[in-house]
Amino acid sequence: MPEDVKPVRPVDSLPESVRCVVRSAHDKKAFDVVVLFFENAHGVTDYFVLCSARTNRQVRAVVDEVRRQLRLSRDTPSHIEGYDHGEWVLMDYFDFVVHVFTPDTRRFYDLERLWGSATRIPVHEPL
Repeated sequence: MPEDVKPVRPVDSLPESVRCVVRSAHDKKAFDVVVLFFENAHGVTDYFVLCSARTNRQVRAVVDEVRRQLRLSRDTPSHIEGYDHGEWVLMDYFDFVVHVFTPDTRRFYDLERLWGSATRIPVHEPL
């Protein structure tokens, strides 16, 4: 395998809570859903779930659905940032962090490049 190509982790190996985030994002029509797996994160987190939504209102709708669905399994975030502004909302669940962006904001911050050492798991359909 070439040095710059990372192995792809199977989607079905994701924890159920991360799969729930992906399903919730797709349910609210989020797009470009990607999971980043940090195999040796040294305590930062295990996963990032990144997705885009077309408007600030849709960003908040995705966040609300993720919170609602995870609350059913008693998962609650330690904190949420950016909800009022709605261009980038971060939800920290300790083992995973959810990032919901508007497209321009996601391009500007480019977390996929910033965390390029993580294994990227594209998720093109609901799990």
